Amino acid sequence: MSVLTRDEILKEVHSGNLKITPFDESKVGPGSVDLHLGKEFRIFRKMHDIYHVTDNSDFNDITETIIVDDYFVLMPGETVLGITKERLSLPSYLCGWLEGRSRFARLGLMVHITASFMQPGIDNRQVLEISNVSSVPLALHPGTTICQFIFERTVGEATYDGTFRNQMMP
Repeated sequence: MSVLTRDEILKEVHSGNLKITPFDESKVGPGSVDLHLGKEFRIFRKMHDIYHVTDNSDFNDITETIIVDDYFVLMPGETVLGITKERLSLPSYLCGWLEGRSRFARLGLMVHITASFMQPGIDNRQVLEISNVSSVPLALHPGTTICQFIFERTVGEATYDGTFRNQMMP
């Protein structure tokens, strides 16, 4: 597998094989595309009961979705699910990695804490697992270039057909 450079990313977008909606060419870097934070968040309910993590666990049982227009305050030690503004549609020969940006890591903001690999053939907005590991409350503003996506060519072709293939909400 190999990482796509800016020129290769643009070739894939202009050919229509790779779709990024909405697309802003100025957000394509030397080896990745910056993505923006959407306005939908999935927050964890405050509970005192134990929630058992098993193969049948469902995040819907312990979370609720909110939509913000201005900003969302993430308290120290808190985790929320966010989502990118952009929808990515990958062809069967591209996969990729969703990564945070160092400028936010230096503030104590972890933008994507696990499950950063994105399968070939996805067609969705990317869910962000956002944690505040700093000692200060952080205000998250929709529209901020919060993360980056790194594209890779696969050896062979495949298409992900799992639960989150077409997700549009966190």
